[in-house]
Parts: sequence; C-alpha cells; structure tokens
Amino acid sequence: MNLFINVANAAPNTQVSINTNAIDALTQASPVVQLTLLILVGLSIFCWGIAYTKFRQLKVIGSANEQFVNKFWKVGSLDTLYNDIDDYPDSSMARIFKTAYLEMKKMADSPLMSKGDADNKPQLSGLDNLERALRKATENEIAKLESRLTVLATTGSTGPFIGLFGTVWGIMGSFHKIGATGNASLAVVAPGISEALIATAIGLAAAIPAVVLYNNFVARVRREEIEMNNFSADFLNIVKRNFFKGN
Repeated sequence: MNLFINVANAAPNTQVSINTNAIDALTQASPVVQLTLLILVGLSIFCWGIAYTKFRQLKVIGSANEQFVNKFWKVGSLDTLYNDIDDYPDSSMARIFKTAYLEMKKMADSPLMSKGDADNKPQLSGLDNLERALRKATENEIAKLESRLTVLATTGSTGPFIGLFGTVWGIMGSFHKIGATGNASLAVVAPGISEALIATAIGLAAAIPAVVLYNNFVARVRREEIEMNNFSADFLNIVKRNFFKGN
C-alpha cells in the first residue's frame, strides 16, 4: 500500500520536455540532413536569381525588338537600317537582320550575282544560303533565351526527391535512437521526425516555384521564337521580291 502511494505521488513530478521549435530542430539535425537542407536552400536562391535575370532579359529584348520592328517597316533601304543597327544592341531581331544582311552582301560580292534590267537592281541566287543563315541566327537567339532554364527544370524535378532523402534519413535516425535506448516514447522519436518533415517541406518549397517559373519562361521563349520566325519570313519575302532571281 505504501509502495502504491509513493509511485502515485512521484508520477505527477515526472516531466518530458519535447522541443518542437523548427530552428532548434534544424540546429540539432544530423549533418546529412543539414547538408540536404543547405543544398535545397542554395538551389532555391539560385533559381530565384535566374528568374530575376530572365525577367529583365525578356523585358529588355521585347522592348528592343518592338523598336527595331517599327524601324524595319518604316525604313526605305536595308542599307540605311544596317547603318543604324548599333542603335538596337539588345534586339534579337536586329542581330538576326544583321546576320542575314551580311550574308546577302557576301552573295552580292560573289560571281553568282548578276544585274537586273531596267533599274539595275542586283539579282541574287543562292536563296538557300540566306534561309540557312536566318535559321541559324534564330536558333542562336533562342539558345540564349533558354540558357540556365535547365537549372529551374532540374530543381523542380529533383527538389522533392532531395527533400525525401532528408526525410528518410531523419526517420532512420529516429529508429536508431529507438534501438539504442529501447524506448519508443515521443521524446525519443520527435526530433528525428521533426527534421524529416522540415526536409520534405523545404524540398517542396524549392521545387514548386521552380516548376512555375520554368513553365512561365518556356511559354515566353516560345512567343519570342514565333515572333523571330515571323520576322525572318517577312524579311525573306521582301528580299525575294526585290533581290533574287525568278521571284
């Protein structure tokens, strides 16, 4: 009877402290989980940096292309437009035009060039060369716009799995503690489970914005590609009517 009383009196004084603070869970996490979280945070920061530069790049290029296209349709001579090409250093279409113009100059200086009838306009041959030059210049501009987007795609696809690795490692740590102490109480398993769930959350926090940003930039690059292809087609139609044989 006395033993029962002593145990009953002692029970209320037994306290178990469980620290559920996220910061403390991170500082007490295993080195592997901390390294995993550091990788995820680094990837997230890198992705946001890429997003900022891409937003600026696309905005600047879009504005410069609009100015150049307006000048292209107003100018009366391709030579005049070429002389003013340095006024549009940020325009992808200006660079495409410069490549095509220089290719036309090479063809005009080659033995393939002949003279027209009344107006003495040069009549060129070798349209395939000009088409290849336009296509190559367009592809180079698209490659510039798509640069570093693979980082966003990689983060979006691998971020959850990197976080899952940290989750599995944290749960493994909890099981090791159970095996070492022989005690499956919440105080033993809570720290490992806490760091595991934090790894999952940070993995998702890094991956979801990366996927959204990647899809947004891919759509905008596709629009820029369509505009560049349309410009190339318009330029080809103009030069075919005025400078090439049999048109």
